[in-house]
Amino acid sequence: MSKNLLITGANGQLGNEMRNLLASNRQFNSFFADIDTLDITDAHAVYHFVESNKIDIIINCAAYTAVDSAEDDLVACAKINVEAVGNLAGTARNCGAKVLHVSTDYVFDGFNYQPYTEEDVTNPKTVYGITKRDGERLLLKTAPDSIVVRTAWLYSPYGKNFVKTMINLGREKGQLRVVCDQIGTPTCAADLAAAIYAIVSAAEWLPGIYHFSDEGVCSWYDFAKAIHRLAGITTCKVVPVKTKEYPTRAMRPLYSVLDKSKIKQTFGIEIPYWEESLEKCVTTIINQ
Repeated sequence: MSKNLLITGANGQLGNEMRNLLASNRQFNSFFADIDTLDITDAHAVYHFVESNKIDIIINCAAYTAVDSAEDDLVACAKINVEAVGNLAGTARNCGAKVLHVSTDYVFDGFNYQPYTEEDVTNPKTVYGITKRDGERLLLKTAPDSIVVRTAWLYSPYGKNFVKTMINLGREKGQLRVVCDQIGTPTCAADLAAAIYAIVSAAEWLPGIYHFSDEGVCSWYDFAKAIHRLAGITTCKVVPVKTKEYPTRAMRPLYSVLDKSKIKQTFGIEIPYWEESLEKCVTTIINQ
């Protein structure tokens, strides 16, 4: 008997990749919702949707992700990243559903020197990171059998992201300045979608916090250079700069590599190297 899935934030990067993955899937009957079809900040609307459609698993891909804007928009950011998560958790608890919630590397301060594990203490330094941390806590308090998947540096052929920006600017400009002292791992949204599918398809529901990104590490400068190489952009020079030379409203983690041992061991997931996935995505983007 197929299970009913609700995918929130369905028009975002991850939501679109989940849509692609589940389009012809017979194991699940999928409901895709975004703000135009379901306002997850409305607790009554969430309960009615989940209860009337007999949802078994909620995959929450919705989030306020405008990191710099969040510094001046705490109320709106918290409404989506905390309050809405609480609505999903309360509804799941009352309706007997499960929740898989997507979170972020921004829950850490970025001062580490080795990959962050799920047991490492969170210490967010931005409004975005604080609200995502608080959303995790509220979810696990309200519905302790939930799953949290933290990810980082997400990109895809959909929406706005670093890969598409670098391609567009690389075609328009002769030079770009990109920070070289912030270290992490680019993550293809399609790879994250595949990992989420593996989790919800597993024979047993295994609650807790898990980390997922693609394999390998790099700086944003390395990432930009790889994007231009794969996109065949040769007329734009990418110049490495320090974070202090490129100030932003919100502080970025200097080091946010995630340790993925737990998710690999628990679900038997094989994770691609970041450049391999990037090549596939860049090819898709330039052929659009």
